[in-house]
Amino acid sequence: MRIRTVSTVAALAALLLSTSDAAPSPALARPAAGAAGKTLVAVLAHGDDEGPVAPVLARYAREGAQVYLVIATDGAQGGSHTTIPRGPELARARADEARCAASALGINPPILLGFPDGKLGDFVGDPSLLYRLTQRVADELRRLRPDAVITWGPDGATGHADHRLVGDVVTQLARAGAPGVPERVFFAWIPAEGMQAMNPQRGAPPLLVPQSKYLSVRVPYTPADLEAGRRSMTCHRTQYSDDVVQRVFPVHARVWNGVVPLAPAFSTAAGNDLFH
Repeated sequence: MRIRTVSTVAALAALLLSTSDAAPSPALARPAAGAAGKTLVAVLAHGDDEGPVAPVLARYAREGAQVYLVIATDGAQGGSHTTIPRGPELARARADEARCAASALGINPPILLGFPDGKLGDFVGDPSLLYRLTQRVADELRRLRPDAVITWGPDGATGHADHRLVGDVVTQLARAGAPGVPERVFFAWIPAEGMQAMNPQRGAPPLLVPQSKYLSVRVPYTPADLEAGRRSMTCHRTQYSDDVVQRVFPVHARVWNGVVPLAPAFSTAAGNDLFH
């Protein structure tokens, strides 16, 4: 996901007033205790994938958790809004964008694994690739020992094959009881309205997971966390034009309405916190 500029808290306040049907309740906006000393890791495919959970990452970092972003691919095949040619130069640009986004969210610098973008499922050209990816992700999670992990679900949110495979790897490691991998794994979600706003001509892909009982963990955030998320999205200049940011971000803010929903990988129990 992606997004671009407005600037100042005052502008954000105006944005929230214009895009929310109702303000989030004080109970939802109240930070939960216990984040300090915890570690949250988001394992995602591309440098702009943090968008759907950006306010969550900002919130837990603000509350004192160690928050990390592990990015599987080099992003060399993206670049929907840039003249930079696909390849190493674009990969370098997207790495810089990921660092910018992490800084905007107040989290640790991104961990860039550098696997080939768009080719994680290439079992013919490189049969060992997915096995190497699995081992690298396992190594990082063993090193970081997170208390909770966010990744993509089996739908990949957009249907992207890289998204699906990264989520599958994390889920496999959790089910296998790999060292350092918690059972508290959560799947990110993108509202259909956001994808329709992103690509008005194409609309949303089929068979999206709706906002339903499966999105049973609903993590509240503050306006400051939302603003951090907006700033992080503006970092991804190769991915989002200004008009896309201005079109899509208000839609997400309105649909979230103060709470980012996630699906627990191994439970449908309700909750409002990733660590409890």
